[in-house]
Amino acid sequence: MTKNLSRRSFIRVSTLAGGGAVFALHLDPTALFAQGPPGATPPAFAALAFVTINPDNTFTITSKNPEIGQGIKNMLPMIIADELDVPWASCKIVQADVDQSKYGAQVAGGSTATPVNWDPCRQVGAAVRQMVLAAAAQKLAVPADQLTTADGKVMHAASNRTLTYGELAADAVKQPVPMLSMVPLKAAKDYKIIGKPVKGVDTAKVATGQPIYSIDFTLPGMLWAVFEKAPVYGAKVESANVDLIKTLPGVKHAFVVEGGTNLTAVVPGVAIVADSWWQANSARKQLKVTWAAHPTSAQSSELFQAKADELGKGAPATSLRKDGDVDKAFAGAAKVVEAAYMYPFISHTPLEPENCVAHWQGDKIEIWAPSQTPAAGLAVVAQTLGIQQSQIKMHLMKSGGGFGRRLTNDYVAEVAWIAKQVGTVPVKLLWTREDDMRHDMYRPAGYHYLKGGVDASGKITAWKNHFVTFGVNAPTAPGPTPSGYATAANIPAIQFPALFVENYDFGDSKIPLGVPTGALRAPGSHAYSFVFQSFIDELAEAAGKDPVQFRLDLLASQKYPAPERGGDGFDAKRMIEVVKLAAEKSNWTAARPKGTAVGIGFQYSHRGYFAEVAEVTVDANKRIKINKVWVAGDIGSEIINPLHAENLVQGGVVEGISHLMQEITFKDGAAVQSNFHQVPLLRLAQTPPVIEAHWVKSNNPPTGLGEPSLPPILPAITNAIARASGTRVRSLPLTKHGFRWA
Repeated sequence: MTKNLSRRSFIRVSTLAGGGAVFALHLDPTALFAQGPPGATPPAFAALAFVTINPDNTFTITSKNPEIGQGIKNMLPMIIADELDVPWASCKIVQADVDQSKYGAQVAGGSTATPVNWDPCRQVGAAVRQMVLAAAAQKLAVPADQLTTADGKVMHAASNRTLTYGELAADAVKQPVPMLSMVPLKAAKDYKIIGKPVKGVDTAKVATGQPIYSIDFTLPGMLWAVFEKAPVYGAKVESANVDLIKTLPGVKHAFVVEGGTNLTAVVPGVAIVADSWWQANSARKQLKVTWAAHPTSAQSSELFQAKADELGKGAPATSLRKDGDVDKAFAGAAKVVEAAYMYPFISHTPLEPENCVAHWQGDKIEIWAPSQTPAAGLAVVAQTLGIQQSQIKMHLMKSGGGFGRRLTNDYVAEVAWIAKQVGTVPVKLLWTREDDMRHDMYRPAGYHYLKGGVDASGKITAWKNHFVTFGVNAPTAPGPTPSGYATAANIPAIQFPALFVENYDFGDSKIPLGVPTGALRAPGSHAYSFVFQSFIDELAEAAGKDPVQFRLDLLASQKYPAPERGGDGFDAKRMIEVVKLAAEKSNWTAARPKGTAVGIGFQYSHRGYFAEVAEVTVDANKRIKINKVWVAGDIGSEIINPLHAENLVQGGVVEGISHLMQEITFKDGAAVQSNFHQVPLLRLAQTPPVIEAHWVKSNNPPTGLGEPSLPPILPAITNAIARASGTRVRSLPLTKHGFRWA
């Protein structure tokens, strides 16, 4: 739904030396947070950007959101530049600092940037263009409607006169500011930048290895810190040989951190600060810590599985949705399928480990952070240090991946606490890979105990799922309470195929947990899509139906009225189109060699509709080769940057394939795996040689693309494996079933 900015949101203008002008969109804070506080649903009007028109007719556009590899540093300025009607080659893009009073919500997560910022960013560009046109009309003494713009120039065709925006900037700031909701916007056919493949503004720097990432950032006189935390999450320090550590080369400080019980903030540990990171980490290797006993030290993956199996045999503790009479439907079903599915804990595995720089300055602090949620970072730092957020200045740094890990700001809080203890010298905290993997906010495991029935015509008549997960409402939960369950471990009651199956029963039970969990890319759906789309394939097989047609028939169900069926925003007609497109592009019904098969999966995730087909070959030794992947997506009427869109689709597919082979297990309350030799990333030789991206352009507002391409690839591949090898994969990683990459 398109919404307009309130009349209390307006353009602030100021002149630059030499005749340029700065145009800044100011958002009324009341409107900004009208839909909930920070950390809840993203505010409806989160778009804010600065446009600077320079005297030489170049333009500086500020990108407000964190850049974590999703291309947002290009995308938002592209929208503004197109409506401003200036050439992209004349635009310089700069990263905004953290300032909600100027920029509104600054978030990288949930694929929210496009739907939240699409209209406001267009209105910003269009409003500034209107002010330039008004200035030109006065200067040329002609009606504004006789003027046109192109490439940063204003033209009056009748007199053949032309003025650049740079020449008009000083006069433009004196013009009445148009109401943003009333400014005319371009028709899609007139876009010159939107919809064109535009290279990333930092691509050349990345390709040549220039130090532009947060991990590269340094300050003069900066010290380096490492932070040792207990293997068992939240365990306190009983003793540590910090006196010895202080005597080691380069070490400036070593101290015990008391910490707290919030696993998303500062927890107990030992901090070491030295002249170099190598010296700090070398000293850490001589650190000897005795950790106090902790209530969660007995937790393990084996016990989680055993408890899930025990709970799965009984009735769910919580009923999430019930429609019809499943028991009666099962009794009358032609075939009934029962299956237990499981997916493990996994780590986010960003290539750049957590890092952050902080400089305590007496009663205030300056921070350089690669955070996905800088507003939450400000809050946790203020709480940690006992200061007001107004005493914190935070700079947004380019992140070497996030995938949801940097939605949590524990590393930001840690370095802020350390910097305050050190004094007035800047400090950089840099985690090791082992820190990152053993102290993640993990995607939680999940256990699904499913039962489905089909009638003689091959239609699903009953669906029952007892979902066993982890949660704060589990009885007798021991130890600290991690956060993140709401996005990471819960499944919406309305999640497909709810409302498409007449007799439907969905409930869950929760296991106590002392492991910190959080949102991973495409939170929730990246895990349960594997389960639901695989089980749909099992039911299709039981019904003797083609998997694609079986899905199309299910999506075409008219049992429930459209408003209820779309209660979560899901539009079955849009999904039908992407399923058809994926099947068409993959030549789904074509004959393939023995041992080779295609599989399909679809998912509605973060407003995006995606269906994906994978062609997989499985040899007699269970070696897997993914030959090709076809992706069909509907993210609305515009693909703002096709180049980055294709990259995001390919990246989502590759990351999803990696998830098929990854697992974090726990023993004695601690993570077992510590690095990539135990948690493999997909290698280039294992990557599908071709990943095609195809689009259904529907008449809907543009939506985001960071998340929705990932979930369907998991079931597409496991369904293809089942059809190629005869082995149904019901638990991950694939190595549990003897499969490995060719």
